Amino acid sequence: MSSSGRATPARTLAEQLRAWPDERLVALLRARPDLATPAPQDSSQLASRAATRSSLHRALDGLDRLELSVLDALLVAGQTTPDGVISIVHADPARTAAALQRLLDLTLAWEAPGGIRALSGVADAMRGMPGVVSGLRPSSPDPAAPAEITARLAELSPAAAALLRHVDAHGGEGTTGSARRTVSPADARSPAEELISRRLLVPREGDSVVLPGEVGLALRGGRTTTEPVDDVPALATSARDTALVARTAAGAAFDVVRRVELLLDHWGVEPPSVLRSGGLAVRDLKAVARELHVDEPGAALIVEVAMAAGLVAEGTEPDGSPAWLPTDEFDVWSGRPIAERWARLVGGWLASSRVPSLIGRRDPAGKTWNALAPELSSGLAEEARRLALAVLAEVPEGEVLAAGTGIPSLVQRVGWLRPRRPTIFTDLVAAALSEAAVLGVSGAGGLPPSGRLVAAGDLPGAAAAIDPHLPHPVEKVLLQADLTAVAPGPLETEVARRLHLLADVESRGGATVYRFTSGSLRRGFDAGWSALEVRDFLTSVSQTPVPQPLEFLVDDVARTFGSVRVGHAEAFLRADDEAALAALVHDPRARTLGLRLLAPTVAIATSPLDVLLPRLRELGAAPVVEAADGTVRVSRPDLQRARGRRGRRPAGAVEARLAAQVQAVATAIRAGDRAESSRPPTTATTTPSGALAALREAIEGGTTVVIGYVDNHGATGERVVEPRRLDGGRLSAYDHRADDVREFAVHRITGVRQA
Repeated sequence: MSSSGRATPARTLAEQLRAWPDERLVALLRARPDLATPAPQDSSQLASRAATRSSLHRALDGLDRLELSVLDALLVAGQTTPDGVISIVHADPARTAAALQRLLDLTLAWEAPGGIRALSGVADAMRGMPGVVSGLRPSSPDPAAPAEITARLAELSPAAAALLRHVDAHGGEGTTGSARRTVSPADARSPAEELISRRLLVPREGDSVVLPGEVGLALRGGRTTTEPVDDVPALATSARDTALVARTAAGAAFDVVRRVELLLDHWGVEPPSVLRSGGLAVRDLKAVARELHVDEPGAALIVEVAMAAGLVAEGTEPDGSPAWLPTDEFDVWSGRPIAERWARLVGGWLASSRVPSLIGRRDPAGKTWNALAPELSSGLAEEARRLALAVLAEVPEGEVLAAGTGIPSLVQRVGWLRPRRPTIFTDLVAAALSEAAVLGVSGAGGLPPSGRLVAAGDLPGAAAAIDPHLPHPVEKVLLQADLTAVAPGPLETEVARRLHLLADVESRGGATVYRFTSGSLRRGFDAGWSALEVRDFLTSVSQTPVPQPLEFLVDDVARTFGSVRVGHAEAFLRADDEAALAALVHDPRARTLGLRLLAPTVAIATSPLDVLLPRLRELGAAPVVEAADGTVRVSRPDLQRARGRRGRRPAGAVEARLAAQVQAVATAIRAGDRAESSRPPTTATTTPSGALAALREAIEGGTTVVIGYVDNHGATGERVVEPRRLDGGRLSAYDHRADDVREFAVHRITGVRQA
């Protein structure tokens, strides 16, 4: 736009882009990275890409309600001046001018020779947005003056005025019914004829009438909307001490780091299996909740954050079965300072497309969402988290979101900032606020300095900011005679790992209480500890002497540990002849069977039964299979049968199918004859832009056209169609040959002509 605020004459959009300075083009590409190409040839290539539909949708999704309203006003007014746009938008003029300038910077609007206008394709992209756009149709090519329209409105009868307001409130379109389309105001006999005669409703093809944009503006007092569009929803806040916010966030950050560490330590020893469809089983998620002393949604968030941070992934156990295992990065991560470990978790969460809030709910098919399931993701998740933190960062220091009303007010603010986003986007924003509180990004409803740095994308700075507020780990616990250990603060990582192996967490809070039981101590012995190593560890971490009841419990578990041994066997052999069984076990030819004597008359084998039986027969033995109750049973192979042929179809079904085929062939022949009869003497190649224009005209006029179309096999043919809708690179039209509504890819259409 020129310094005078008027459109630069006789310059196309491509010419304007060529005249832009380099820094302005760089700013455009930063705001709309979808316009970037690997090696653009010139500004016209950039302009052509700016007109693509996918680019338009991405750009429109980033506009707030005021900017969308300004763009909608451009569509209603057509080509106009900046002052003309500002005058019809119900908002502050300065803010409207700033919004208009941003639209120009994003190339969603440009300075045409006749004035500022919206980019081609914007009108189609903004349809179907109730509550966001005005719903007004474009103004007439030669609109009447506002004073003249006001005079016409004053001449209407109450019934005609009510009808006009009804049409305006319901999309600006209606039908004439029995009303005459050509009538003078003096001869009008119905409210509809009053409106048509005064050009307040304009007839279209068929029996439809539309409300011109200039009439809609007059009905709404010269504005596109009756309500202001720049009223940003206010955030409900309350006062809160900044130190309390920082301490609360730091405590949550320490807890989530410790819980991730305990979880992956446990999974490194006992990994859960991967479901056949991917994900974590519900029973395994419940086990995580019990292990970490959190509810199931909290356990799901911890598991998902660990995977987003690259600390857990799908692997294989020694037997080859898939399982969820800690990655190599976990060993490096666990050796870092707590602040850096926290920043790694938050960075993974912030950039993840996963949606932990859906875990445990049911999808549209009625299936429960599982944690770590591959389909549990959304392209809106990352944007929702970053936008939620950005809006929360607008709350000044010393204030937090008010209890009960703060989160709904923030969700309303996000809805104003991104009105084109679907309803699930606001749900993701509310979930992001809850997740931020669990991860220590926020505390007590507000953002501490570390959280504000996370919102700004500075994770190293956030780690440095939260480090002074993190609790200092301790190395000693208080062992008590009731077989409990009290940790007066967060324990050092190695001490916490070992103590968690030997004891169960009984309660958490300012101090963590661990309880020693026979089962918990047995975990240590299963991991290879001896009774002496257990006593030495307890002595080294206790500030008091080890209580005698705990010593007795350790000795009792050590005495009974290993008294019963469990092994693996595929089959057993039992014989009354001890010598024959011993000879069979020690036969060199039977080494591959894995035979081992348990008693003089009993041996076990590691080979399965279907392998063991034929090998024993080859060695000269005559074994029989013993049933579960100890009896010998001889069974014959199951009888097998083939499925008989199906009966012939009834004569009526065959005749009905033949009649349907004949009808389909006749319909296709008639459609081909119609296409051939409408073929012009000479066929001119239709350009893509001309084809799109012809299709839009056919949609608006409801006419039938013949399109040249290339099918999936590369064959070119012609179809007689009635276009219905053009959206997303797809044409929805009634196909006369198929006798049904079908969709056609626009890039496969080679030409369009009237039928």
